[in-house]
Amino acid sequence: MVQRFDVTGADGVRLAAWEFRQPAAGSSAAEPSGAESSGEPAALLLHGLMGRAFHWAGTARWLSAGRRVVALDQRGHGQSEHPPAGPDSATRYGREAFVADAEAAIEQLGLAPVTLIGHSMGALTAWQLAARRPDLVAALVICDMRASALGEASQQEWEEWFRRWPLPFPTQDAARRWFGEDDPRVERPDPGRGQFFAEVMHEADDGWRPLFSRRQMLTARETWVHDAHWEELAQVRCPTLVVRGLDGELGRAEAQEMVRVLPAGQYAEIPDAGHYLHYDQPTAWREAVEPFLDGIKASA
Repeated sequence: MVQRFDVTGADGVRLAAWEFRQPAAGSSAAEPSGAESSGEPAALLLHGLMGRAFHWAGTARWLSAGRRVVALDQRGHGQSEHPPAGPDSATRYGREAFVADAEAAIEQLGLAPVTLIGHSMGALTAWQLAARRPDLVAALVICDMRASALGEASQQEWEEWFRRWPLPFPTQDAARRWFGEDDPRVERPDPGRGQFFAEVMHEADDGWRPLFSRRQMLTARETWVHDAHWEELAQVRCPTLVVRGLDGELGRAEAQEMVRVLPAGQYAEIPDAGHYLHYDQPTAWREAVEPFLDGIKASA
């Protein structure tokens, strides 16, 4: 059962938040749960750059047993508002805006103290919020996000990669195949990656195109790619699990250093998984994350 709530984010941007719940025994799946606090521990799921809330659907199915689970379409993504391009684009798609949006979702939906689970850019948003508002955050899961600066060369590589997308795709399956097999950035077939990108495509008049603006995604990335984020990571006081895929973007040495820097850090590694590890290995992802979350829940 999934229900949408609208949240007002930074600068009045309308955000779509999706609550995933298991129907109570004897109830209809169509019955709304309401936006009020249920008394259960809550989790807020934050997707990465180019993602959407429904990328967390598989995780939400098992996570919602005994928890209130909300996933947020972040600004410029999914069904949330896409602030237009302009001279203030760096502000509209800046770090402060993403963090403020997550803060607004927690407060307006009554989720605190919340467990934040973030993938990639969403993980960065999660730990920046945990550092700034420890009163709102009970625990944190960081999924394949680096604390080190990536640099200008990385940004240029992304810009060139975006230019190579063969848009529009004739079908959604063609998009799945290109991102999972034919994209030059793919070293070997990656079905999880293909599915991830297929799910952010929508059917336009001339074929299948992304739900987001590639230019806006570059603007959002520009606001954090040049900076290291170790200082804020060290300010996170809540229990934190750092999870990486063996073939992901976060290397083992850096992940272990992140755990060392965190005052209450733990580490998990998922074999045979890349950056989209919750798509690549959903069972192993659950086995890595669930014991950590159950431990937090038991100690609450």
